[in-house]
Amino acid sequence: MALSIRQNEILELARAEGRVLVEDLAQRFDVTLQTIRRDLGEMAGAGLLDRVHGGAVPRAGAVNLGYEARRRMNAEAKAAIGAACAAEIPDNCSLILNLGTTTEAVARALIHHSNITVITNNMNVANILLANPGCEIMVTGGTLRRSDGGLVGELTTQFFEQFKVDYAVIGTSALDHDGDLLDFDLAEVRVSRAILRQSRRAFLVTDHSKIGRPAPARIASLAELDAVFTDQPLPQDLHRRCTEWRTEVRLCPPASQSAD
Repeated sequence: MALSIRQNEILELARAEGRVLVEDLAQRFDVTLQTIRRDLGEMAGAGLLDRVHGGAVPRAGAVNLGYEARRRMNAEAKAAIGAACAAEIPDNCSLILNLGTTTEAVARALIHHSNITVITNNMNVANILLANPGCEIMVTGGTLRRSDGGLVGELTTQFFEQFKVDYAVIGTSALDHDGDLLDFDLAEVRVSRAILRQSRRAFLVTDHSKIGRPAPARIASLAELDAVFTDQPLPQDLHRRCTEWRTEVRLCPPASQSAD
């Protein structure tokens, strides 16, 4: 498919931001909503985007985006989410941080916490928290994924099963409209389930690009978590379900949006 200039820009925006919205694009390009919907439909038909409610996300298929691309995506939003989540974690506690660029943002926001114990299968989290002398760091065993510094596998799951922590902070590759957390790697899913079992309180940290994104493996439901920290409102039906489940929804807009 030969893309128009506008469609090329839409594709670049989707890859940079993780998600594009019909209304925002229509305003940006000064065209009708119908025109943008047609653009997105053609690009989805060409395998470049996946349509989601109100917009589109980059086509992921059965494979996650590369680590560096994920790290750059919505970096400001992830920083805001990380700061808000870390603010809910007190000194003098134990917690687990799992894989993901948003959990790494939480780690950065924990630099000044004191007397905390962090157990992680994320080598990036461990390296970030080296700067905090008040943090005891415990790193799991397991098979190292060179692509993102994650440790996964049966040894990782067994390691987490030795603990009972105050908090678990987990990320997810996708969050569907039923409230299910999804991932691409069954080994990582098993680890995430163990983490949730071994925590007294569990938080999900995720930016808006994960909402409505497809992924094949189910981790858990938001009904099993205490709170979700995200940068944009959840779809109305999902927010209603969270209210029914007593899962708190914490909105953490980045500074640039808060200033608008």
